[in-house]
Amino acid sequence: MTGQDWIEKDFYKTLGVSKDADDATIKKAYRKLARDLHPDRNPGDASAEGRFKDVGEAYSVLSDPEQRKQYDALRAMAGGGARFSAGTGGPSGAAGFEDLFGGMFGGGGGGRTRFSTGGGGGFEDILQDMFSGGGGGGGFSSRRTTQRGGDITTSATLPFRNAVEGSTVQLTTNGRSMNVRIPAGVSDGQKIRLRGKGQAGRGGGEPGDMVVTVHVEPHPVFAMDGLNLKVTVPVTFAEAALGATIDVPTLSGETVRVKVPAGTPSGRTLRVKGRGVDTAKGTGDLLVTVQVAVPTHLPSDARKAVEAFAAATQDEDPRADLRARAAR
Repeated sequence: MTGQDWIEKDFYKTLGVSKDADDATIKKAYRKLARDLHPDRNPGDASAEGRFKDVGEAYSVLSDPEQRKQYDALRAMAGGGARFSAGTGGPSGAAGFEDLFGGMFGGGGGGRTRFSTGGGGGFEDILQDMFSGGGGGGGFSSRRTTQRGGDITTSATLPFRNAVEGSTVQLTTNGRSMNVRIPAGVSDGQKIRLRGKGQAGRGGGEPGDMVVTVHVEPHPVFAMDGLNLKVTVPVTFAEAALGATIDVPTLSGETVRVKVPAGTPSGRTLRVKGRGVDTAKGTGDLLVTVQVAVPTHLPSDARKAVEAFAAATQDEDPRADLRARAAR
């Protein structure tokens, strides 16, 4: 965008606001237009795409206090859109450099200041200072502030099963709704970054991202550990001591047969291959933790059997190794 573009383009009109609009009004107008004209909402519409770029260009200038001040000053000096002519008098209807700026710097009439288009201190040097920070180079190009759009943060809460299997959720941010695909195996507190779904960039800059923090509701039976599913299964003392094959539930509603070896202690974890979280990157396992269930009430015959067992194993001390390790 050149200095001449600043003279010819009415950025206020582009955004549909008045010249005395405050920052909040300008921002509100920009966000509405950017949302309505965004290419994602107007696929294949070249006109909307062109207006979207114009709106971004206008906002990049009017949202910057310094650039807006310079833009207003230049537009006022140019009468809101006249082209500059390098001649001194020029053809009818064309404003020369002296005609445009003489009144400002030389008081008008015969005492007007002369401007040169070559050498130092000329009109182009003045515009260069105004629009490109005083750097060198031919012509007068404006400063173009290109800035990446800001990120938007939001959150989504999923039932445990949806987190394991993957789900599509609808999110609403800044008045805009969109469907977002949550991949299978997402864990509680995990952040998902959606590229280009954040705030629009300034001056043609790329849009920001949307960062979604996922909260997973707990399940009464299962828990996730990476791609593995965990479940704790109670067994009787007899099953743990003598060994058994037990039915274990899975998240799908089916059951799998799991062999509990004889002498399995409470707290031991058995692994069932391929019954965990199924993702494109792989499938986890089902981790079955055995918990020996102690009955809260014993019938008289069962009590007698336990007493007989205790008498038969009274020489065994399950805490002997613990004491030995504690004494080290």
